[in-house]
Amino acid sequence: TLRNQKTELTRRLRLLIARTERQREVFLALQEDLDPSERVCFTPPDLQGLSMQAAANRAREWLGLGANNAFDSYRQAVEARGILVFRSNGYNGDWQIPKDSLISGFSLYYDDCPVIVIKKQDAETRQSFTLMHELGHLLLHRQSWIDDVAALYAKTGKEQEANAFAGYLLVPDRFLSGIDDSHRPADVASLDAWLEPHRKAWGVSVEMILRRLADAGRLPHAIYAEYRHWSERQAAPIKEGGSRAYRNREPRHIFGDGYVRTVLDAMNARRITLTKASSYLDNLKIADLHKLEQSYAGV
Repeated sequence: TLRNQKTELTRRLRLLIARTERQREVFLALQEDLDPSERVCFTPPDLQGLSMQAAANRAREWLGLGANNAFDSYRQAVEARGILVFRSNGYNGDWQIPKDSLISGFSLYYDDCPVIVIKKQDAETRQSFTLMHELGHLLLHRQSWIDDVAALYAKTGKEQEANAFAGYLLVPDRFLSGIDDSHRPADVASLDAWLEPHRKAWGVSVEMILRRLADAGRLPHAIYAEYRHWSERQAAPIKEGGSRAYRNREPRHIFGDGYVRTVLDAMNARRITLTKASSYLDNLKIADLHKLEQSYAGV
């Protein structure tokens, strides 16, 4: 399905997709040994026949989201509904979507345990939008999907539906009511400061808020376009190379809490060996695996 959508998929990306499928199978196999009451099942809400706004509102209620969020809380809410959420590694390795790749994420639809994979980005707000865009494909279209950067600005078809779904979910109309248009600055360079409190509270980008205001008829689309043009011209800060001193934290960042806890619980219950647990957690060294255990135990 993904190959039909993106015929130019690189071998490296095809391997990542296959690796994702294997991790899902590992997760399901480990879940079989749990008490049924401890398993998290994917039971999607019925969104048939709803407007995009109503569908997003229902999905937001299904996720149990509060008013204040960031990428981590959005991710936890999606995982709590029986969807695995992986984020690619920032380092070169098996779990990296190359930095020069235009792919922003993909989703694999299954009735029992779908998977969303998001490209790691410097701005977590972009990750949040990609997460909800992929969730839109799973809930609205019930099929696997792969997206590049261009898809996140699509104006027609299923990509546009997933964009609208993500926008309404991340910034519902009731959120917009808290923005005072009379204080909007005339200079687009000052829009960031104007919307800073809302951006921080909702865990979204200023561009996302402006797009919602434009779609709601409260902001001229020309101003939104001017802001985008201005924003794209701003030089991104140069980041120094990272350190792998905290290698023990990486499986949690890549695979999420639900997956990592399932592996650690299986290891502690002696259902899998230490070596198996290491292989399921990105080949974590034994010393780092024990550090990961300690972080979950609060040690």
